[in-house]
Amino acid sequence: MLGSAVHNAELWHLTRRSVAGAFFIGVFCAFLPMPLQTLLAAFLAIIFKRNLPLSVVLVFITNPLTMPPIFYFNYWLGSLILNEPSIYQTLNLDDIWVWLAINFNHIGKPLIIGSIAAGLIFGFLSFLTIHLFWSWSVRSKWKKRSNERAAKKEQPLLNQPSASHPVNDKVDPSTQPAVDRESPPQN
Repeated sequence: MLGSAVHNAELWHLTRRSVAGAFFIGVFCAFLPMPLQTLLAAFLAIIFKRNLPLSVVLVFITNPLTMPPIFYFNYWLGSLILNEPSIYQTLNLDDIWVWLAINFNHIGKPLIIGSIAAGLIFGFLSFLTIHLFWSWSVRSKWKKRSNERAAKKEQPLLNQPSASHPVNDKVDPSTQPAVDRESPPQN
């Protein structure tokens, strides 16, 4: 199904549109508390024709070191959105899966709502940041080129001899009268 779609050139090029979209997709998927986030990011990148490798790599914002604080933030945000009290407990990271299984009925809805909200917020912020940075970068390069061109126009042309240059003292033989020209050697 997606085999031929992967060969689409738009998935591999780095353009402002494809990179900004890839940032949105990758960051959004990184905030989702689900297995196989990379597959979802790849699928979305193919569907929306955004940079595939960048979408997949950005999912690794959430890794074993960053997952607990990110998902706790998502849970906190979801609790805030749903106006529910947060469960504050000291967690033993060795038993986190047991704790999640026991408390999923209490934390599931806020975690999912908060994850979607955080994914949308941070995905949009990264999308906007890439658009603004890319536009600024292009404008500054164009301005630099324009300044370089203006500086070149102000410099005297090095290849054109000036009026007082010794080369201008030479006379062009084709403009001399025939008498003054050297005659070809006689045999």
